[in-house]
Amino acid sequence: MTTFVDRVELHVAAGNGGHGCASVHREKFKPLGGPDGGNGGRGGDVTLVVDQAVTTLLDYHHHPHRKATNGQPGAGDNRSGKDGQDLVLPVPDGTVVLDRNGNVLADLIGQGTTFVAGQGGRGGLGNAALASARRKAPGFALLGEPGEARDIVLELKTVADVALVGYPSAGKSSLISVLSAAKPKIADYPFTTLVPNLGVVTAGSTVYTVADVPGLIPGASQGRGLGLEFLRHVERCSVLVHVLDTATLESDRDPVSDLDVIEEELKQYGGLEDRPRIVVLNKVDIPDGQDLADMIRPDLEERGYRVFEVSAVAHAGLKELSFALAGIVAEARAAKPVEVATRVVIRPKAVDDAGFTVTLEEDGIYRVRGEKPERWVRQTDFNNDEAVGYLADRLNRLGVEDELVKAGARAGDGVAIGAEDNAVVFDWEPTLAAGAEMLGRRGEDHRLEAPRPAAQRRRDRETERDEAQREFDEFNPF
Repeated sequence: MTTFVDRVELHVAAGNGGHGCASVHREKFKPLGGPDGGNGGRGGDVTLVVDQAVTTLLDYHHHPHRKATNGQPGAGDNRSGKDGQDLVLPVPDGTVVLDRNGNVLADLIGQGTTFVAGQGGRGGLGNAALASARRKAPGFALLGEPGEARDIVLELKTVADVALVGYPSAGKSSLISVLSAAKPKIADYPFTTLVPNLGVVTAGSTVYTVADVPGLIPGASQGRGLGLEFLRHVERCSVLVHVLDTATLESDRDPVSDLDVIEEELKQYGGLEDRPRIVVLNKVDIPDGQDLADMIRPDLEERGYRVFEVSAVAHAGLKELSFALAGIVAEARAAKPVEVATRVVIRPKAVDDAGFTVTLEEDGIYRVRGEKPERWVRQTDFNNDEAVGYLADRLNRLGVEDELVKAGARAGDGVAIGAEDNAVVFDWEPTLAAGAEMLGRRGEDHRLEAPRPAAQRRRDRETERDEAQREFDEFNPF
């Protein structure tokens, strides 16, 4: 069973916001005490966070669907709904987040680095929050927004300073086992290494990591063997080390041709041309291996390579190689630009920026796009005439009707608010009569303005008593 997975497709869904509540306060002798509907809770976010204790994406391979919890709806007596719980997904250090088209969304490097993969929906406002001097008792509430749902791809790229590349059974696993404390699987057959192995090496005052990349073969950049699957793990390395087998038992191979094949595969993969190279002639403890190393070393040095002869079994030449790699890594680290904390730049919107656009499409539909109008549409209960009237008021105050007139829209023209796959379409009228006018002044509840029976009877008795006293005073001047 596979225990190492470095590429998965993940389906994330943030929590939906809770709906607001439309409620009227009621108590003894006060049956209509005003609106008291609470707001809905916020939906939970889906967040990726780097955890260095995690080394594989295996868990997401088996369970690719992840969803945060929804916000709870509001309730009467001004009780707001509970927020949904955020879903935190730990990922290995060096995880790259892409969309389905291959665009990079985030590159997560360093313990604790986070990325919000799905934004939770906002909770809807209750009618208590919607009440105003003009709309004293709203008979509606706003709906909660749906949470963000999308498909993302997670790719793990090993964070290492040195990458050991070469043919299968060239001795890479043996080399990393003696350079560091790593304990990879070692055997005398090809493709022993099926996952990248990491080892930490200390050379003087420099500490660096070495990655043993599974063996490459001709055609690896096109997907042959394991090369394409693991070539991404060398992208972050500062130096590439070609491990050449000087004691191969295959008659049709030699170290120089092996080097040319691997270099061609790296060239086909792309993006690694600027990495410094070092050549390691391994297995020189074998007599034939030492003889072959002496023969090809001048040719390799003539090509410009730094060549080291080592033996992982006899522990020969390891100290020189380790310090040479430390020097290159130290130079690469010093050459990196100093990371400066990101400055927060606040760019206020222009005064005349309404935050939406109106465009005329080929089918004659006027499409309105913008964060506010689309969010307002999502939060509107179209089964409630008063809620639709409230939406019309908001769009009018935002200037949507004015922009439609400027764009040439006439009464009866089709207007769509939102994207093509999820838009609200209606026939536009310059004054949007949504039916809420039947309630009197839009949003007012005349029940709250009606006198209470007991109070009315008391006022009637007081009026009758005042009239009787006035008549008595008229006939009895003294």
